Amino acid sequence: MTSMRKWFGLVVVMMIVCLPALASAAEGGGAGDEAKKWIALAAGLGIAIASFGGALGQGRAAAAALDGIARNPGAAGKLFVPMILGLALIESLVIYSLIISFSLIGKM
Repeated sequence: MTSMRKWFGLVVVMMIVCLPALASAAEGGGAGDEAKKWIALAAGLGIAIASFGGALGQGRAAAAALDGIARNPGAAGKLFVPMILGLALIESLVIYSLIISFSLIGKM
């Protein structure tokens, strides 16, 4: 899969994630509704990008740990705790993005 196709797929997925938020913000009319649309778009894009990046980071961390264990099975115990700690920190960043998205939606 080429790099351009990967980015196109990412944009399509982010748009699918953002459409429900934009549709809910599109009700009504006025100057304040324009800001609500941008807030909904920011919340949707923020959580989409965070979950995409978190999934990539977790996949790479697990792959690197499994590669290290495959090369040296005796190091499995030493690699397990740092891998779990790294996965927890990656997931905390995604949860932080979710909290920011909720706070943005609360401003609507």
